[in-house]
Amino acid sequence: MLKHYWSRGRLILLLILLLCGAAALLFTSHNQQFYRRPVARVEQVQTGPVRRTSDQFKNVDHEHQQTLTVRLLNTKEKGQQLKVSNTYSDSQPMDLQYHRGDQIFLSQLKKRQGHWNANVAGYKRDGVIIFLVWLVCLLLLLMMGKAGGLALLSVLVNALLFILAIVIDLRNNGEHVMGIFGVLAVVFTIVSLLLILGPTKKMLATAAATIIGTFTALGVSLLVFAWTHERGIYYESMQYVTQIPRPLFLAETLLGSLGAVMDESSDIIATLFELKQLNPAVSRTKLFLSGRNVGKSIMGPLVNVLFLIFMADTFTSSLLYIKNGNSWGYTFAMNMSLGTVQSLVSGIGIVLAVPLVSGFGALLLGRRTTK
Repeated sequence: MLKHYWSRGRLILLLILLLCGAAALLFTSHNQQFYRRPVARVEQVQTGPVRRTSDQFKNVDHEHQQTLTVRLLNTKEKGQQLKVSNTYSDSQPMDLQYHRGDQIFLSQLKKRQGHWNANVAGYKRDGVIIFLVWLVCLLLLLMMGKAGGLALLSVLVNALLFILAIVIDLRNNGEHVMGIFGVLAVVFTIVSLLLILGPTKKMLATAAATIIGTFTALGVSLLVFAWTHERGIYYESMQYVTQIPRPLFLAETLLGSLGAVMDESSDIIATLFELKQLNPAVSRTKLFLSGRNVGKSIMGPLVNVLFLIFMADTFTSSLLYIKNGNSWGYTFAMNMSLGTVQSLVSGIGIVLAVPLVSGFGALLLGRRTTK
């Protein structure tokens, strides 16, 4: 079986992917000339004194001083050696520790009194990002073959569509956020399912259930917002928002729940199609009940996964709030309340999708029962 899996075609694909990965990593380690910002390599690290710090809440940390000897890898001063200072703490919330061999960005590169001076502006991370992208592509293409390639294509197309939607939103100064991202959600669904499932009944049932379930969940949440006058929802906790936060929050909630509902709908439809292949004479009633049972078994883990994703996104900021003397209630309100609302709205969509996708699948695949 293993010999059959590693066929000649897969071995050739593996060789091509390995060569592409090696070429990409080699390029990212020698592409400094393509950057306008100064890039340097750390050649020597000298550690300075350590200073103990504390605040009014008895949080203790230690600051470390580093003197980095670096060599410029681009700009007109390529090859120039200089020394820069770096301060980092044990917790490293907004700073980093650097080591010999690291490639870093520099800022404010100037020559003063015959010596070059600069500030450290962070790691050059393109090599890590390229490696992770390559690893994902390698696993998808080797394990899933054509299906993995289509999945990668759908991600690329959706990323381009998302960027286009943001550009349109910026040009309209945020006046039609829900319209833009509502259309984007429909396009996301159709494009993703067309590329992965093709123009089939399976795609039609999954897309219909996904779109109806997601927008119905958003509609129910808007009714609840109107009924409760949005008490307990703190839009001001959305950081760095330069537009009206409420439409952006709703658009974020719509796109966040869309993925979970699509995942659940795809699983149920795939199961119903397998049942249809095993028993072509299966009735619509049996298919509907089977789809509902599958939905019952997967909607619990899906809701918990979404909740954990939303909570993990706010974990570090919540910890910072608590460590700085804020109460649990205030910390939750300013960091986790919006994520909780998003997970609840997504949960509504997940629950609604179960009967919807089961019904669509039963209508498209099943036979009418005869007495």
